[in-house]
This record gives sequence, structure tokens and C-alpha cells, in this order.
Amino acid sequence: MVKLSAARYGKDNIRVYKVHRNNEAGTQDVVEMTVGVLLLGDIETSYTEADNSVVVATDTMKNTVYVLAKQHPVSPPELFGSIVASHFVDTYKHIHSAQVKIIVHKWTRMTVDGKPHPHSFFRDGADTRNVEAVATEGKGVDVRSAIAGLLVLKSTGSAFHGFIRDEYATLPEVSDRILSTSVDCGWAWETFPNLKDVEDAVPKFDDAWNSARQITVETFAKDNSASVQNTMYKMCEQILSAVPMVKAVDYSLPNKHYFEIDLSWHKGLKNTGKDAEVYAPQSDPNGLIQCTVSR
Repeated sequence: MVKLSAARYGKDNIRVYKVHRNNEAGTQDVVEMTVGVLLLGDIETSYTEADNSVVVATDTMKNTVYVLAKQHPVSPPELFGSIVASHFVDTYKHIHSAQVKIIVHKWTRMTVDGKPHPHSFFRDGADTRNVEAVATEGKGVDVRSAIAGLLVLKSTGSAFHGFIRDEYATLPEVSDRILSTSVDCGWAWETFPNLKDVEDAVPKFDDAWNSARQITVETFAKDNSASVQNTMYKMCEQILSAVPMVKAVDYSLPNKHYFEIDLSWHKGLKNTGKDAEVYAPQSDPNGLIQCTVSR
């Protein structure tokens, strides 16, 4: 005897671009994002009995995202994600939970002739602002905000020593090293009882994202890091202090290694230790350090 123990489905990689035209000021603002939708509910028979009467077509989900993007603000993404998720739960009574993921792609206004250009933009990095909003019948809306793919590096101010040494350990202890990582940082908000509460919190979302990014960058730069673990914990503590409505902060930091190159084979050329200037960037394998800090 078998049973369907879990099921959800949806539309992924919905590409959305929206322009807001301020005719009075003569300027335009743009937002580009990738949206994913997943629905959960009384949909078992679509799997077990080929009963499509319970299916909201994934193409319908795509169309819904476009219509809601026209009818509502898409910024901040926490609000738009909550609007989309709540729509599916409120509209289809057999759908009990909707998960919406949003990736916001950077478009930064150009400066031309010393002043901001009214309608021209450039992408100044691969890092993204991400959101996951989950609307659940009878519970409310859970929101997780995030920074993803923020590549950072510092050429000194990081150490790693005092770790376990045994018959498997070959890594030398170092008091100064290059530290680089691609930052994925997320923070989970206290559950919002309904969409109205999300709307009331709108000013806090941008402030929190800006604070988290600033804390991440400044702590990375200033901390005389004893380990990635300790540095990321300090970041989490500061974000929780700065944003009272956040209940947990998580980081995932992969090491981007840079290895010294021994050049002594070429006429005794010194390029290790305090003489190291030329390094070989490594792709893999790499360390991966993760943590979640909660109140």
C-alpha cells in the first residue's frame, strides 16, 4: 500500500520587468525580477486520480503574477511576494498555502554629466535581493528577506589557527590570510497575521535590507577575523539588534581560496609567507560555513 505523502507544484522562472514613470519629474524607475510560485492544498487527486479539476494551471500562475504586478507595487519585494502568495490562498479555497520566491536583479541609475540620468541604468554587480513569502491559511504570512551572491574579499585581517590537528590534518595554521566569500545572508521576520500587517511594515523592509548589507560589509572589513564562524556570528548579532521585528538571521559563506605560489624554483624568487604577492585563485574544493542565530 502506498500513499502520496507530499505534493506541491507551481510556475518557476517568471521574468518580470516593471517601469514606473514619474511624468512630473521626468524620471523613470525600473524593477526586474524573477518570480517562482508553488501551491499546496487539496490537490492529491490530480496525482492519484488524474483529476485536473483541482489544478490551477501553472500558466494561470504566470498570468496572475503579471496582472498583480500591473495592479500593485512591486517594491519592496517583501510586499509584492506577500500580495501574490495571499492572492492564491484567498482566491482558491482548496489551496491552503502558497510560496512565492522573488529574485530582484540590479539596475542602478547611471550618472551622466555629473547628475543622475532620468532613464538609463547599469548592472553594478551580480548580487541580488531575494525574498520568500509564504501565505498559509489560518496562520498568516511568513517572510524571509535575503542578500545573495555578494562577492567580498579582503587581502589581510584574517587568521585561522588553533583548530584540531591529527593524523589527517595538513592545513598549516596562519595568522594572516586572504579572506573572500560569496555572501548569502537571510533574515526571517516575525509572522505577519495578514496582508495588512505586511503593508504596515513596508518602510521597515528597505531599512532592514540596507542595514543587513551595511553590517555585513562593514563587519567583514573591520573584524580582525579569527574564523569565518566567529565573524558571521557577529554579523547575525548586529542584524538582530538593528531590526527588532526579525526573529532569526542566517548566513552561508563559502570560502574563496587564494593559495600562495612557491616561486623559489626560479632563481630563488621569494613569494611565500611575508613575501607572498602572487596567488592562485582556487575554485574547488572549498569550505562552506553556515549558521542561524535566533532570539
